[in-house]
Formats: sequence, structure tokens, C-alpha cells
Amino acid sequence: MTAILEREIKLRFDNAEIARSAVIAAGAEPIKSRRLQEDCLLDTADETLRLRRCVLRVRMESGKSLLTFKGPAQTADMRVRDELETIVADGPLLLRILEELGFRVWFRYQKFREEFVLDDVIVAVDETPVGTFVEIEGGDRGIAGMAIALGRSPSDYLLDSYRGLFCQHCRQRGLPITDMLFDHAD
Repeated sequence: MTAILEREIKLRFDNAEIARSAVIAAGAEPIKSRRLQEDCLLDTADETLRLRRCVLRVRMESGKSLLTFKGPAQTADMRVRDELETIVADGPLLLRILEELGFRVWFRYQKFREEFVLDDVIVAVDETPVGTFVEIEGGDRGIAGMAIALGRSPSDYLLDSYRGLFCQHCRQRGLPITDMLFDHAD
């Protein structure tokens, strides 16, 4: 199990090629190739976690799964929150167990992610159904330094979750808020 204080920002890019080129030009080295991530957010029927501003997520990718608990986001220039995470052997079975314990999946989302590293930051290029984002996670200075290397400033930081960005996207276009899934994940 890993317990950390997660610090991150997102930056919007026009497409994955531009994002990837910018990340590599900034000096980051690839560490994980592009793969599909499928995330399920869970809560109780009475929304206990939402009311606490917490998140319980099961992530499945390439036959591997993670269970993550995220505490409430703290007020800061970056998205900061406690994160507890552990590897699980069987994501679909874990979802079934959690449902038997009274949790339900209330939001599903997909993204293609590839990851890079530079000093103390992990940089992800995320292709989602609502656009391409670069997510930078690490220490305050490393995040700010990488953002500058990508030609961005704090005014460009997106601090919302992918769920929040998806809801914003749907509201702006008059679309119903459903799950954030690709038509065909390829």
C-alpha cells in the first residue's frame, strides 16, 4: 500500500502529439507506454464519500488493477489531497465484492495514458473523450518547473478531476451527464 499526499495539476493541450512532443522537449523520459485505463468511482447509496468530499476508485489497465482512496482536496494552488493506494489482483472481482458490501459504481471513465518522468515529477499524457490533458504530479517546485518548461503558467492550471471536467464539457454543450467513455476504445 502507498500512502502519499498527492499534488497535481492538469494542463489542456490540443492533441496527444503536441502534448507528447512538448513533454519530451522539456526533458522527460518515457516510463510507461500508452494504454487504456478504465476507472470506476464508487460510493454508498447515501453518498457518504461524496459528502466527505472523498473518492473511492478502482482502476483497471492491462490486466492490472488498483484500489485508491482519495481524501478531501485541500485549498491550494495545486490539487492536493491524501491518497491511499494498493494493487489488487482482480479488479472486476473487487468491484463485485465492494458492491456486495453496499458500494455502487456511480461514474465510469476511460482515458489513454502514457507516462514520463523528470526529476521528482511524473508527467502523464491523457487522451480522454473530452480532450487531451497533461497531468503533472510530484512536488510543488517540480510541478511548477515542468509547467513552465511546457510554456504554461499557474493561470493555465486545471485543478478539477476528470469527472468535473467532463461535467463542465457536458453542461457547455447541453449534453446529459453520463459516463465518460470512448465510443470505441482502440
